[in-house]
Amino acid sequence: MSVRRAGVLLPVFSLPPGAAGFATAARAFIDWLVEARFPVWQVLPIGPTGADGSPYWLRSDHATHPALADASIDRSTVSRPALVAWYEREQHWLADYALFEALSAEHGGAPWQEWPEALRDRDPGALARARQHHSAAVERIVLEQYLADRGWAEVRAYANSHGVWLFGDLPIYVAPDSVEAWVHRGQFQLDGSGQPVALAGVPPDYFAVDGQLWGNPVYDWNTMAADGFAWWRARVRRALERFDLLRLDHFRGLAAYWRVPVGAATAREGEWRAAGGAALLRRLIDDARAQAPGRPMPFVAEDLGIITPDVDALRQQFALPGMRVLQFAFDGSPDNPYLPHRHTRDSVVYTGTHDNDTTLGWYGSLDAAAREYVDFVLRTRAGDMPGALVHAALASVADLAVIPAADLIGLGSEARINVPGTVQGNWRWRLPAGALTRSLAERCARANRVFGRALLR
Repeated sequence: MSVRRAGVLLPVFSLPPGAAGFATAARAFIDWLVEARFPVWQVLPIGPTGADGSPYWLRSDHATHPALADASIDRSTVSRPALVAWYEREQHWLADYALFEALSAEHGGAPWQEWPEALRDRDPGALARARQHHSAAVERIVLEQYLADRGWAEVRAYANSHGVWLFGDLPIYVAPDSVEAWVHRGQFQLDGSGQPVALAGVPPDYFAVDGQLWGNPVYDWNTMAADGFAWWRARVRRALERFDLLRLDHFRGLAAYWRVPVGAATAREGEWRAAGGAALLRRLIDDARAQAPGRPMPFVAEDLGIITPDVDALRQQFALPGMRVLQFAFDGSPDNPYLPHRHTRDSVVYTGTHDNDTTLGWYGSLDAAAREYVDFVLRTRAGDMPGALVHAALASVADLAVIPAADLIGLGSEARINVPGTVQGNWRWRLPAGALTRSLAERCARANRVFGRALLR
């Protein structure tokens, strides 16, 4: 990322709804990005989600959300040879995923830890009988995944052909009820019945006074190191087949992770444990270079939260860009690293992320003293938000500036995507139809040209 670029953060589930389906909406958005001179589209994870819709609670790292299939394709016309060839290439994850979803449906959505013991523990005979019994469902899920995978590949090809990079996101953890935990139990700290013995989260921070208890199982880093991080490398290899850039979610968890004992009332009861991030990152970077020789290093470290010197050292050891969120800049400290004048080139700057309120909502929630400080630093006047913060992000020295779509449009808290630490009402915001106008594209294009971010390769 040695060239200045700008991007828009818009999850795929936030594209305007319509009968035409995902592919049509995605191509229309890419066309708008080109007109607005935004060379990057950042999305959240695109895998199949659980009931709450969280893209950070995925049922599979390798699978694609079925909604990303091209709705215009008649399934009866799919080429059988093409489908078989694709299955043979992807069966190392697809066979288990299709069976997992079929068994989940058979058991009424109960987590795999509650299935009959033979299936829970993956007895070979029980799995063979299940594959035969559920052959029709498995075949349907395979076809569903083929169409979703093809749909995403076509959108990426369209984006790349227009000079737009897709910027993906790799969750640090997987859901406990996921094919990853069912198939790769040894990679996680689980008991004999598959239940977590410790849970992931973070200690108290600016998002939550009691910390966040995420509920994901934590990794067994010793096992991972012993097998050369095979599981991690496979999930990253798959991600780099789908994205040009990849955010490594909760990067600080690769230096040390917050381990909360099962049964703890809050995340406050956790403790830091060392992780194997350096050895893992060395393997991931070597793999990325082999997978796409000559391509710029694709990783971005999500280094938000409680960042200690060892986390900074790990990121700098591998020359990975970090993140700077402008909404975190105005605590009054002149040493705050998120202040615009303290940014460095090896950064991705945001007005806010999917976990923040929109800039308009954030600014409106500040008390008078905090708002006066923001106004002084940014030299703003009444009515300048969110444009002033967008301007500051684009003007930053950081190589990549990413603006949430809601901030470009100027929406308030009704457009917030997620509130960390809550499970209700998130991941539902949709871009209003017609919100991305030609006049907005012209204003954005001018700003991106002025600040040297309009490159479209």
